[in-house]
Amino acid sequence: MKEKARVLIVDDDSMIRDSMSSWLAEEGIEALTATNGREGLEILQERPLDIALTDLIMPVMDGIAFLQEAKKLNPSISVVMITGNASIQSAIAAIREGAYDYVEKPLVPEKIIRLVENLLNHHQVIDENLMLRKALKGKNKLEDLIYKSDSMSRIVKTIRAVAPSKATILILGESGTGKDLVARAIHSLSPWADGPFIAVACAALPSSLLETELFGHEKGSFTGAVERRQGRFEVADGGTLFLDEIGDINEQTQLGLLRAIEQKEITRVGGESPITVDVRIIAATNRDLPAMVQDGRFREDLYYRLNVVTLNLPPLRERREEIFLLAESFLRRYGSLYDKQIQGFSHEAFRLLLQYEYPGNVRELEHMIERATLLSTGSNIEKEDLAIPGGTPQDSHEAGSPFMGMDLKEMEKLHILKTLEMVDGNRSKAAKILGIERTTLYNKLKAYGLS
Repeated sequence: MKEKARVLIVDDDSMIRDSMSSWLAEEGIEALTATNGREGLEILQERPLDIALTDLIMPVMDGIAFLQEAKKLNPSISVVMITGNASIQSAIAAIREGAYDYVEKPLVPEKIIRLVENLLNHHQVIDENLMLRKALKGKNKLEDLIYKSDSMSRIVKTIRAVAPSKATILILGESGTGKDLVARAIHSLSPWADGPFIAVACAALPSSLLETELFGHEKGSFTGAVERRQGRFEVADGGTLFLDEIGDINEQTQLGLLRAIEQKEITRVGGESPITVDVRIIAATNRDLPAMVQDGRFREDLYYRLNVVTLNLPPLRERREEIFLLAESFLRRYGSLYDKQIQGFSHEAFRLLLQYEYPGNVRELEHMIERATLLSTGSNIEKEDLAIPGGTPQDSHEAGSPFMGMDLKEMEKLHILKTLEMVDGNRSKAAKILGIERTTLYNKLKAYGLS
């Protein structure tokens, strides 16, 4: 730990301020104190700090207002809310605003010290320069998300807002909409990006094995347990645990997961001693969890623990303007992988792609383009190369796409215009999104009379 580590404590109760200051001082951590949010902001303006513990309810300026203003001064600051039992919902709302975590009164010295030490260690290792180097090395998984629609733009904005916090995140959406990519993007933008990202496909494991997969087991705890094994929680310590298809876990595993989230501890199957874990939980499902809660198939308390921040990924059929971007991106990827010199899509193939409903969403489109790239023998993907059920455009779908009725040049022209509009006319950004050189974009603009 760094010498002369400092944190800010904001609370109108002098006893709480003095107690926390004393606990931290014993660990060599200096606490600067303020009696309300406004005083706390004055301190942050003079002495930039990375960590603040603040009461939720205070006179002059409460904890929520302090959090919002502190984030403006230092977007990377970790703010921990101190709350009573009656204000838990407000504390959860604060996490949605970007708070790192909350602790309940009465305060426990060991818990406060451990929380602050963990945060100090995180801020010591994870700084802005490291995050910049990650982006330059291509580790920022947000770049893997190809989007253009308003719905996906809002989701990306939310990802940027919640990634630095410790908030548990629930990702909803149909199969194939990209829930795994979103989870990885959140992890890559978080202070725990250096830690592991561990994904568990809950539906792929029998109920009898899922519990030991998550929590591990002790030697001899059941037939076949010939040695001790760490669970995914322990492996993900200091990083992110992504629980895909969370709606498929059984009641016993739901209870164990609830305890792990609430107490930040797990117990191996057959074990007795709890193991502390510092893990950020991201869960995903294509199921209707509220309906499962109503039917008694999913624990209500676990649902609300997972549902601190929810991201609803729209199906591909509701964001058709992204089919063009995604298809070209997949074509470049698999063209390079299979060493195919394919320029693009024929007019008929492109119309077919735009009109299809994609029940398998982005994953189905990717597999479709990979297969077409592999099988194509020409300079363009033809409609015969596409394994689309039905194989012919459906007139009933034409109203669903902004490109219907246009020829290929009109489609490209509209796509370029929409992309330029999205980036406020910045041609360098537009060229990057379109996946072409800047000079190529200039030539196309000139050819279309848009220069």
